Amino acid sequence: MKCTIADMRSKEVINIADGARLGYVHDVEFDIEKGTIESITILGAYRFFGLFGREDDVVIGWQDIKKIGDDIIIIDAES
Repeated sequence: MKCTIADMRSKEVINIADGARLGYVHDVEFDIEKGTIESITILGAYRFFGLFGREDDVVIGWQDIKKIGDDIIIIDAES
């Protein structure tokens, strides 16, 4: 299965540890020397209707990703 960065950005991330819907992939971090993906980043949720900015971004290590499907990415990460 092939997946582009644009495809990854359209997938919702769900944590199977607690069933939380974390959001959508915003960024992907690569190690250019190794040619591997190191992590994905999800933007933090808005605080109080966006008036007080966002919460911290969520960075998920590649080792925590369990499955990448057509519509979702399943991770197993403790909160």
